[in-house]
Amino acid sequence: MKEAPHNPANILEVSGLETQFQTEEGILKAVKGISFELRRGETLGIVGESGSGKSVTALSIMNLIPQPPGKIAAGEINLHSPTAGWTNLVGLPPAELRKFRGKEISMIFQEPMTSLNPVFTCGFQVMEAILLHQKCDKKTAKLKTIELFQQVELPRPEAIFDAYPHEISGGQKQRVMIAMAISCDPSILIADEPTTALDVTVQKTILDLLRTIQQRNGMAIMFITHDLGVVAEIADRVLVMYKGEVVEQGFVEEIFRNPQHPYTKGLLACRPRMDLRMRKLPVIADFMRVEADGKLAEIADGVTKSVLSARVSPEEHQARQEKLASDGAILEVRNLKTYFPQRNGFLGRTKTYVKAVDDVSFVVYKGETLGLVGESGCGKTTLGRSILRLQEPTAGQVIFQGRDLTAMNTKDLREVRKDLQIIFQDPYSSLNPRLTIGNAILEPMQVHGLHGNDKVRREKVEELLAKVNLQPEHFGRYPHEFSGGQRQRACIARALAVEPKFIICDESVSALDVSVQAQVLNLLIGLREEFGFSYIFISHDLSVVKFISDRMIVMNEGKIEEIGLADEIYAAPQQAYTQKLIDAIPKGDDATIAAAAARRSLARGPLPS
Repeated sequence: MKEAPHNPANILEVSGLETQFQTEEGILKAVKGISFELRRGETLGIVGESGSGKSVTALSIMNLIPQPPGKIAAGEINLHSPTAGWTNLVGLPPAELRKFRGKEISMIFQEPMTSLNPVFTCGFQVMEAILLHQKCDKKTAKLKTIELFQQVELPRPEAIFDAYPHEISGGQKQRVMIAMAISCDPSILIADEPTTALDVTVQKTILDLLRTIQQRNGMAIMFITHDLGVVAEIADRVLVMYKGEVVEQGFVEEIFRNPQHPYTKGLLACRPRMDLRMRKLPVIADFMRVEADGKLAEIADGVTKSVLSARVSPEEHQARQEKLASDGAILEVRNLKTYFPQRNGFLGRTKTYVKAVDDVSFVVYKGETLGLVGESGCGKTTLGRSILRLQEPTAGQVIFQGRDLTAMNTKDLREVRKDLQIIFQDPYSSLNPRLTIGNAILEPMQVHGLHGNDKVRREKVEELLAKVNLQPEHFGRYPHEFSGGQRQRACIARALAVEPKFIICDESVSALDVSVQAQVLNLLIGLREEFGFSYIFISHDLSVVKFISDRMIVMNEGKIEEIGLADEIYAAPQQAYTQKLIDAIPKGDDATIAAAAARRSLARGPLPS
């Protein structure tokens, strides 16, 4: 059979790719016969939820699928290189693959901390990649590494060359990974969720950096993400994946203006809107309901209309604020300070302090959600921990229902702790892997002596599981058997187990898919309405904070930049720092998409057809 001709405009052609894994339940088809192409110099966005197959597609292209249990069962991955022409990467021996991997096609992984070896310096790890693929000595490799660190705009490149991964920030670690990925001038760069859980401002700088490198090196980028707002900022074309299949693809402007598949419509609708206050967020399940007549498109359009029609009017929102203020405060923070000593000099004497929380004062009303937003290092998490005395404050008062938490002894604090709960960012590390989900929720009831005996407690646990949209049979399952969104729901159930009055949510949705994030946000709002909870909702994502919060605090360098109604701060920020946070939010509107497309075309020229 004669081989089909390749398009000279393409640098990568994937046809009929099927990747599967052997599991205890049988064969799992993670990627189901997908086909697409990547053009020279373009950015192709691949979007979808966790489990959609987008990362497995990237790992298949790199031939990094663990064998066993995984394997590429069918299809071709044809790569064009200047030296070898068109080559099908599927089935190539490892020695042949190494000629292409790193040099022709490179990858940035999602979590830089797990991708970088903690026992080697950042500079050594990038040097190692250069020495592997390029004929040069160590001195030349070191100079090239420092030059790469300058290209990715790392501060103090020579110092970071000698630094270990744990000594630099998350954004800096991601830049080291980018430097490593581009060290051999690849033709294709695969970026797998490179900005997930990063601050919006850090995310913006990473996206700008990738654009700059692409224009300078002329490489093609495959950008994998669950966030369509990010895709609007960086991609030329979009590939939407759902359950291992490509359900829609096209130019980014077409996908955003006129999505055809209900799943794509759901992904777009799940993102919090900045231009209006919504009562709740749509979720993917609303758009993918199976009807007897199969009219998914009509269902999707109906969901969108019903959500928009149920938005909160400015008058209704103002009335809620007046009621909250009249009900009075549940928590008052007065001149709170949390300082960390920096020990240096002779005998390690304390010379300076890091002022993580620096003279902060505010109140939280009964039944209110107070948003706390700012970049990493601004002090928002330390503030949350200091309120609960998980981190002892240096000075100030925290008045909860008339009692000063900072003046309490250990016994009194333990008694009041059941009224004050926290939901952490990473649900997996928050749960004991040796305890089933049910026992993890039941344990706080035992500690505080609630509900008399374990039989009644188990019934309460099953009620809580239902409340957070989990099933009674989940009681006996362990954390590793759940998805990230399910684990976060279990953490919420555990926080509810002691019937608290006040909950701090510390970045509790930042690493979740937009659709799962929407489910968790809706759940938190529903629980607030049902039980009258008060929340402090901590996040670096201003769009999420605006959606869920009544009022908002913007923090910077341990201090409050501004505080006020969430809608008013977004509409008319008073501080330049707040404006910077707002400007960094991926908008995904027509004007933003058109402007981004124009910038790419101007810098690169039109894409080859």
